[in-house]
Amino acid sequence: MLFAGKVALVTGAGSGIGKATALALARHGASVGVLSRTGNEIEAVATEIRSLGGEARVLEADVADEASMRAAVKELADTFGGLDIVVANAGINGVWAPIDDLKPDEWDETIAINLRGTYLTLHLTVPYLRKAGEGAIIVVSSINGTRTFSTPGATAYSATKAAQVAMVQQLALELGKARIRVNAVCPGAIETNIDENTEQRGAGEAGIPVVWPEGDIPVSHGKPGTADEVADAILFLASSKARHITGIPLWIDGGQGLLR
Repeated sequence: MLFAGKVALVTGAGSGIGKATALALARHGASVGVLSRTGNEIEAVATEIRSLGGEARVLEADVADEASMRAAVKELADTFGGLDIVVANAGINGVWAPIDDLKPDEWDETIAINLRGTYLTLHLTVPYLRKAGEGAIIVVSSINGTRTFSTPGATAYSATKAAQVAMVQQLALELGKARIRVNAVCPGAIETNIDENTEQRGAGEAGIPVVWPEGDIPVSHGKPGTADEVADAILFLASSKARHITGIPLWIDGGQGLLR
């Protein structure tokens, strides 16, 4: 039980990487706040956690909205008596389009959810981690913007993901003296439903096609990774087994980013 007695917050916990991470933390003893805008999804995740014998709190909030996030974080800390682990996972792909076609409101939405949402999550939770005397923060970034720059039209998305890693490295120093570790995971292609909410325009104009005969993920012969594989890495970084690790981007892409 790596996290017995610990309290964790997972944003974007209704599906995909967030759901897998919330369940994994609960299996290892953490009390988990499952946060998302989609109330029905996080209710289902909380029910599953309780069926495993764990404790969960449903927190319906928009990560880009200060008031709802402030209330959610306070509710979680009040319910379980504090906060020890923060997984800033909520995000969108948004619109992928050539820069002269990408609309300002489309840019703003991606920045608001991915970057303002990360900022608010950390801004509001760090005081509770300081009070605990130590803590672990894991930000879910991407290979896009950190290793890979060939996804057609993904300028706004890549910008947010690069910025998240910059935040992690800046805050690893700022928060180190408070014994708060800050790391990022950077998944490649993962089997989740995030692509269903992606709008892509002008890929032929913005993209430069690259074809690899054996697929573009070397260790899996082109097959995407799974949310559970990302969750396993997050669990490691959140645990005492990673007690001397901070400020790193950990790529979970099967080598995909080295080819693209």
